Amino acid sequence: MARILLIYSTTDGHTLTIGERIKSVLEADGHDVVLIAIQDAADIDPGAFDRIMIGASIRYGFHGKPVTAFIKRHAGALERLPSAFFSVNLVARKPEKRQATTNPYVKRFLRHIPWKPKSVAVFPGRLDYPRYKPMDRWIIRLIMTMTGGPTDPGAVVEFTDWSEVEAFAREFAKP
Repeated sequence: MARILLIYSTTDGHTLTIGERIKSVLEADGHDVVLIAIQDAADIDPGAFDRIMIGASIRYGFHGKPVTAFIKRHAGALERLPSAFFSVNLVARKPEKRQATTNPYVKRFLRHIPWKPKSVAVFPGRLDYPRYKPMDRWIIRLIMTMTGGPTDPGAVVEFTDWSEVEAFAREFAKP
């Protein structure tokens, strides 16, 4: 079985939750998985793994800068290994925005990095107004108003399709 590196970047914790689900699916299939936050991955050598997956959340239209920096630093290894990328964002709550070719944030991100992942997924995230800081709550409510999403400041809405997450993990693990 494969030794897999699964790196994640999260803003509110949901990308970690998705990463944990992916890890559990891969481990159930017999793989050895190292799940690590991007900020803890500075000394990680992706070349020491058989496969690599990176997951990153979007906040205000962008993936975190540490994700781009990691990709640029390790572009060679990422290109040589079987690799995958997944993005977690609320735009993907709309079915027509759940593909790498239709999600504006993922399209832009992939154009600006030197890595072309073999597999890309876009997962809708989790809206959790009570958890957000007041300014974030206000800005996200404004964005949701403009895009037709939930605006109740007490709303907690899980948009993630866990069967899609599990299918992505299984497909990634295939030889």
